[in-house]
Amino acid sequence: MVYADYHMHTTYCDGKCTAEEMILSAIAKGLTTVGLSGHGFTDFDGHYCMSRENSVKYAAEVTALKEKYKDKIRVLLGVEQDYFGGKPIIETDYVIGSVHYLHWGNDVYTPIDEHPDQLMGAVNAGFGGDIYAAAESYFQCMGDVVRVTGADIIGHFDLISKFCERGITLDFDHPRYKKAYTDAIDRLIPYGKPFEVNTGAISRGYRTSPYPAMPMMRYIASQGGKIIFTSDSHHVDNIAFRFEEWEPVYRAFGTEVVIL
Repeated sequence: MVYADYHMHTTYCDGKCTAEEMILSAIAKGLTTVGLSGHGFTDFDGHYCMSRENSVKYAAEVTALKEKYKDKIRVLLGVEQDYFGGKPIIETDYVIGSVHYLHWGNDVYTPIDEHPDQLMGAVNAGFGGDIYAAAESYFQCMGDVVRVTGADIIGHFDLISKFCERGITLDFDHPRYKKAYTDAIDRLIPYGKPFEVNTGAISRGYRTSPYPAMPMMRYIASQGGKIIFTSDSHHVDNIAFRFEEWEPVYRAFGTEVVIL
């Protein structure tokens, strides 16, 4: 089993628990490595991410907690950096690169993971109601996320499908969708960075399987891609969420599992 989790959020951004509470929970769950990954500063949308000031405080606290708990668990200082936020403003042990928005119109950025109505509002207003045009735009950004953010981990690769079990009609076998995600994977593979197997949408009740979806995982595996397991937890209860169930499923593809 994997005894590490690298994707979790605290009260410095949109998490519900402190950094120390998350670390203590990881210790109680038997993890050997825990990575905190606060949402990095994004200048146009401060409602979910760390401010400049809190980014500095976050880095200082996690650094102190590394030392405090070094005899019990390995603590890593990470950040989840959005494509539209550029590179992180703090020095970290690792970076998760993600895309959380559709960008359209006159510098309009609409979150794709907050509510299905909000997502479809952007699809209708910015992409003429064409969900596949929106997906093409999203995956165009995903294909460039390592270059733009300096990512060490590719975050929730198909986040745009978060609500596909909540009324958003999205055919994973649609030719345009397949071309969009395979093109993005082809651009990312040469970097050698792992795609996270992210159970966060399961723990929050939106999906019944992790990101990336199985068709994407098959293609990632066929191209020699690597994976890393994460929970995207925003609460102590969801650290390493259902890893024991999904790890063998994703390992069965024969991909290399990365440990930072």
